[in-house]
Amino acid sequence: MAVTVFIPSPLRSYTGKQASVMLEGETVEEVLGNLASRFAQLRPHLYAENGGLRSYVNIYLNDKDIRYLKQGKTPVGASDTLSIVPAIAGGAPGIEAVPDVALRNEEILRYSRHLIMPEVGMKGQMRLKASRVLIVGAGGLGSPLGLYLAAAGVGTIGIVDFDVVEVTNLQRQIVHTTADIGRSKLASAEESIRGVNPHVVVEPHEVRLTSENALRILERYDVIVDGTDNFATRYLVNDACVLLGKPNVYGSIFRFDGQVSVFDARSGPCYRCLYPAPPPPGLVPSCAEGGVLGVLPGIIGSLQALETIKLIIGQGDTLVGRLVLFDALRFSFRELTLRKDPACPICGESPTIHALIDYDEFCGIPASPAGQGGTAQRDITVEQLKAQRDRGENLFLLDVREPHEYDIVHLDAHLIPLGDLPARMSELDTTQDIVVYCRTGVRSAQAAEFLRKSGFARVRNLTGGIDAWAQRIDPSLPRY
Repeated sequence: MAVTVFIPSPLRSYTGKQASVMLEGETVEEVLGNLASRFAQLRPHLYAENGGLRSYVNIYLNDKDIRYLKQGKTPVGASDTLSIVPAIAGGAPGIEAVPDVALRNEEILRYSRHLIMPEVGMKGQMRLKASRVLIVGAGGLGSPLGLYLAAAGVGTIGIVDFDVVEVTNLQRQIVHTTADIGRSKLASAEESIRGVNPHVVVEPHEVRLTSENALRILERYDVIVDGTDNFATRYLVNDACVLLGKPNVYGSIFRFDGQVSVFDARSGPCYRCLYPAPPPPGLVPSCAEGGVLGVLPGIIGSLQALETIKLIIGQGDTLVGRLVLFDALRFSFRELTLRKDPACPICGESPTIHALIDYDEFCGIPASPAGQGGTAQRDITVEQLKAQRDRGENLFLLDVREPHEYDIVHLDAHLIPLGDLPARMSELDTTQDIVVYCRTGVRSAQAAEFLRKSGFARVRNLTGGIDAWAQRIDPSLPRY
C-alpha cells in the first residue's frame, strides 16, 4: 500500500526537490528501504554504516515517534504519513509576581489591550514585568523575540551575542537597520528594544556562550529562549537548562522550514530526547550556506515569543512534549508528539551527564586546523589560487553550489551541485589538480573530502570560497 513520506528541506536535494513522495510498504522499514532504493543519494543521510537509522534522524508515523511504537517493524496503512525529522540545532505554573512589582499609570495604558483579557489581566501583566527572559542570539530569531517580548512588557530581557551587524543580516534580522552595519548586534538590539518599550531592562552579554560561563549567565533568568544557529550552542543551552531546571523555548529555521517546541526536563523531554547526537559537521548547512526565507524567522521567532509569554503568565497549553513543524512553501503546520527518553544521558532515569562538557568536541568541530587530521594541507587560499592561475598552472575549478547561486556570481568553473556529486563523478578526471569551491568553504570542504575518499588524490578546498575571492582578490564581483 502507498504511504506518503514527507521530506524535510535539508534532504530534498536528494529527492529531486520533492517535499513528499508516495512509496509502497507494509512496515516503516519497508517504506524507508524503498525510499533509499529510489533515491540512492539519500541513503547515507538516513542510515549509518551498520545499517541502522542515524541517531540525529527521527521518524514519525503520523504524529507518533516510531521509537516508542515497534520501531522499523511498525505497520503502516494507506492513509498514514511518515515524517523524517532531522536535526536542523500542558500548562505552565507561571512566574510568580514579585510582591513589590506594580504597574504605573503609563504602563497600564500601554498594556491596556492585555489587561482587558481575563487570561492576562493585572496579575499576568505583573508576572510579565517581574519576569526575566534570556535570548541566546540577536539574529533572525532573536529579532522578533526581543521586540515582541519587550512590547509585551517582559521586565528584564537578557541577550547573549558577540557578533556585529552585516549587510546580509538585514534581509531577516529586523531588530537591526542599515545604519547599524558594522555595529555590535547587542548595542543595536538594545537600542531597538528600548525604542519599543523604555520600561524594559536590557541586560547585554557580549560573550560567546561556553561551558565555562553558561550556568552563571542562565541561572539568573526564568525562561531561556534558544535563538542559536549552530548545534554546539544548541546542545550547550539544552544541557545548561536541564541542569538548572529552566524551560528552554526552542526554534530553528532553514530555507522554508521551521521547528518550534518547549523543552523542560522537569515535566517533559529535553532536546537530547529528540536528537541524542548531532549530525556530522557540514551535513546540515547553515542559513549562510543554505539560505533562509527572510520572513521565516519572524514567524518562528513570534511563535517562540508566544510560548515564552504563556510560560510566564501560566495560561494555555505550551509546547512541552510537542514539536511543531512549519513548511512555508506548502503553508502547512504539523504537530508531532515528543516523549521523554528514559535513556537520555542528561534527563533520563540514569543520567551520565552531570556537568557541562566540551560541545565543540561533542559536535565534531575541531579546535584548530591541526585537529582536522591534516586537511589543512589540503586547502588552498584565494591568494594561492590566484598566484597559480596567474602562472598558468592547469587547475580544474569545481563549483559545488546550486545553479541559482552560480547565476549570482561564479568563477570560470565546472558546476556540479554537492547533492549531485556522487552521481556525476564521471565528469571529473582523477589525474587533474582539482580546486573545489562554494560560497564560504563549508560545502566545498565536504565535497573535497568525499572526492578524496572516492580516489581523487589531487583535490583541494578553497578556504573562504568565492566570498573570500570577492573580498580579497576581485572586489568587482558581487557578494551574497
